[in-house]
Amino acid sequence: MAEQNKIGMLNELDAKAQKLMEDKDSESRTRIFEGTMDKLLTLILVIWAIFQVWGNTIGTLGAVKLRAAHIMFLLPLAFMLYPTYKKERRRRKGIPVWDAVLVAATIACFGYILWRYDALARTGRLNNTDVWVGVLCLIVSFEAARRASGNLAVIALVFLSYFAVWGRYIPGTFGTSAFTLKRVIKALVWDTNGILGTGAGVSATYIFVFVLFGAFLKYSGFSQFINDIALTLVGRSPGGPAKVAVIASALMGMINGSAIANVATTGTITIPLMKKTGYKKDFAAAVEAVASTGGQFTPPIMGAVGFVMAEFMAISYTKVMLAAAIPAFLYYLSLIYSVHLEAKRLGLSGLAPENIPKAGVVFKERGHLLIPLVVLMAMMFMGYTPLFAAIAAIFVTIPVSWLRKDTRMDLKIILQATIEGSRSAIGVGISCVIIGVVIGSVNMTSLGLNFGNLILKIVGEGQLFLGGLMVMIMSTILGMGVPGVAAYVIVYVVAVPVLRATGATEMAANMFCLIYACLSNITPPVAMSSYVAAGIADSNMTKTSFIAMKLGIAGFILPFFFLNNPVLLYGSTEGVALSETIRAFVTSSVGVLALAAGLAGMPVLRYGKATTALRLVCRAMLIAGGLLFVNPTLATDLLGLALIAAEVVIDKMVLAKAKPIAQAA
Repeated sequence: MAEQNKIGMLNELDAKAQKLMEDKDSESRTRIFEGTMDKLLTLILVIWAIFQVWGNTIGTLGAVKLRAAHIMFLLPLAFMLYPTYKKERRRRKGIPVWDAVLVAATIACFGYILWRYDALARTGRLNNTDVWVGVLCLIVSFEAARRASGNLAVIALVFLSYFAVWGRYIPGTFGTSAFTLKRVIKALVWDTNGILGTGAGVSATYIFVFVLFGAFLKYSGFSQFINDIALTLVGRSPGGPAKVAVIASALMGMINGSAIANVATTGTITIPLMKKTGYKKDFAAAVEAVASTGGQFTPPIMGAVGFVMAEFMAISYTKVMLAAAIPAFLYYLSLIYSVHLEAKRLGLSGLAPENIPKAGVVFKERGHLLIPLVVLMAMMFMGYTPLFAAIAAIFVTIPVSWLRKDTRMDLKIILQATIEGSRSAIGVGISCVIIGVVIGSVNMTSLGLNFGNLILKIVGEGQLFLGGLMVMIMSTILGMGVPGVAAYVIVYVVAVPVLRATGATEMAANMFCLIYACLSNITPPVAMSSYVAAGIADSNMTKTSFIAMKLGIAGFILPFFFLNNPVLLYGSTEGVALSETIRAFVTSSVGVLALAAGLAGMPVLRYGKATTALRLVCRAMLIAGGLLFVNPTLATDLLGLALIAAEVVIDKMVLAKAKPIAQAA
């Protein structure tokens, strides 16, 4: 009976999470088909997956044609799955007539591009048919983006209107030339800077393949393996459930590429467990939101956005992955320590031993599921492309799952994984296509360059901190309510030139923009991850967002330090000795721990029953010392060490005699 009640509660939470996602995230609002239409949709999704694997392995299509063919699947599926308006009846047996027209129009116009592209590439001249086909391509792309991406479609429309219409009427720096319709269509449709540009290219290759890989991992039982491993590692420690949430959400977040989806998926399990063990609901929701958000810049998969960065920088993905490793580790180290301190403050214990699986049993039953990830990593480090490695890992996942009866993937499960992978790629894929409008508009109008020049006039050349501060604000605003990949691309085209002009290295500038674009998920007023987590926890959304910002403080601070000294981005700067990187890693780890302790009001070295809430001066010493330690220079390390040592002495001599924290609180 108790087990049935537990299952019922989880189902209720899943339904609640789904509703929250639909309210906050247009990607999650999809139709539910019955009968023949459901079978047809399944068939299309499976054919699409097969086509993408073929196109990225032995296929003979060129890059642009592969993108056009990818969109010929992507947009019609969007018109089939996403309702025309928010309150449309979801459950139905077919699609409306207008959606059938849109599907036909999409296939016709992008099919025309496939047929015409080679001839146009030779001459470079558009005829009237090419122009009006391009107009139709933009119309169907915007309609798909309106349904699936919401805010992003509005942003793209603003950039398009600036490029095509009202930019010419602006005097001064931000004024543009008077572009003809033919010039606009050539730039946004027929050139590789628009909807057939880098965004669509990444969607047709890296994103689709890695989303499909994530779905296969999930259906092989990898999610349960992650949860069990997290339980064995930290389940018994104080506040164990929250630490489990951090580890599980981080690992799942880097695979699925959507912080919001990750909150809704793992949060229905982790948030109630945290509340049950004594955490306040606002804190529990904030932990889940912060943990899910960080997965987007955590190697080895980085929510697929790392592949976009590698494409833009024209470097191997391995370099991006290595550069992101230390910042991601410090982000989660700070979060887990904050959770630990809160558990100590509240006097919480870990889970009972009988609720924690034995590590040996976990590895015996599901340890083989690590093999696909090992294959993926090994092949990338051996020099194979991430695409080839991911496709190989997908095919490895199936026979590996057969090693144990409980994880065996039969034909039905393989089909389900294929369908879910294809469906999951639709929303982010449409975002990548429509983001081409932003990129094309910025490139044609030189908006990014002009904006960078304006900021340089305000802050002056070489003013990294001031330039970074302005980019941080801009990145957070532009990233609000937008999927991680699209958020980074928007910020990239506008903000990276600014940071490069102020003296930042290429890797530091890109990583800076990536992290802040992702952190917009927990930054008020449009903190999507925080809001979904708060809805699951029944907590105050604004309070949850501010707690999430405090818990994710390392993510907000670290970019400024590696902007000034990129030694924290391993392998991004030539001539930096490994010993210097190791020292920076160790001292920065101490720094984020001290910073977390100062913000929590807890001593660094003592957590027994006599632990007291820190006085204001000691908290300030810890915060200042932590900030100095995060900055990887010898002088700041010594000064930070002195401040933290002074806090330890004061705590031992003065604060230890004060009343216990439970009484102080």
